[in-house]
Amino acid sequence: MDWTTILLLLDSTLRTASPLLLACLAGLFSERAGIFDIGLEGKMLVSAFLAAGFAYATGSAWLGLLVGIAGALLLSAVHGLASITFRGNQLISGVAINFLAAGLTVVIAERWFRQGGRTPQLDSGSRFTEITLPLAETIRPVPVLGPIYAQVVSGHTILVYAALLAVPLSWWVLFRTRFGLRLRAVGENPAAVDTAGVSVARLRYAAVAIAGLLCGIAGAQLSTAEPAAGFVRDMTAGRGYIALAALIFAKWRPWAALWACLLFGFFQALEARPDIFVRLFDLRVPSALLSALPYVLTVIILAGFVGRAIPPRAGGQPYVKER
Repeated sequence: MDWTTILLLLDSTLRTASPLLLACLAGLFSERAGIFDIGLEGKMLVSAFLAAGFAYATGSAWLGLLVGIAGALLLSAVHGLASITFRGNQLISGVAINFLAAGLTVVIAERWFRQGGRTPQLDSGSRFTEITLPLAETIRPVPVLGPIYAQVVSGHTILVYAALLAVPLSWWVLFRTRFGLRLRAVGENPAAVDTAGVSVARLRYAAVAIAGLLCGIAGAQLSTAEPAAGFVRDMTAGRGYIALAALIFAKWRPWAALWACLLFGFFQALEARPDIFVRLFDLRVPSALLSALPYVLTVIILAGFVGRAIPPRAGGQPYVKER
């Protein structure tokens, strides 16, 4: 078995799983507060376009990231307005955001850059570059642990590490803070929270805003943190929906979401590296089958686990204050 090939696969898995993880945590916060968010895909797409467009125009990946987050937050505000203030159907609102994002990004990209709905490719000065962690080269010769640290853990962009750090941070916020306790209570029994004198609408808007922030980072990572950085049409490729499947698989828990997203990331890494099977098993797998694997896995998980995973009891239900 080729050890170098395995390390490359693990490295690719970590990189491809990180935007899924950020989107999954975004859905976790939103749905824990009782707001179903099908619009993760649309927010990621808008963020990816704005981040790449402004990074190209200004030469700053950080400015692109901020603008991408702002775009995702704007769509989150629209979803919150429709779902919380006007008590509309949350699923329809999310689907509308996805359609709006898919159309607007292509139209505006064509208007701005005249490249068929895409942005120019970003050079190394206008995208996030890989970071070499301390002692990576020093311990590389150490058997097993050295190559894993130097080639799998080290050498990613700051957004990948931000995604990994978001997992313990989300766990701490949700399960070790008063805000997290109230947020989870709003998703289970908003009437009890309201009786305690806490604003249900304010907590749900906060959860939706956190979801927008995380989706903004996820979208920016797709377009500004890859070697071939830049925006292309529908570049999220269903990652928002896959993140929702991972969220159900993880049963709305942060640490379980990490492992679920790594599983999905592994299959996406196989799609990106079709030579893996040839190197490891001397087996040629059709590229169409590899491309379908993440989506087939999504269907299998939804079919097998949706009946066992119990969502927050007040999820998807608008709250009407009793008088």
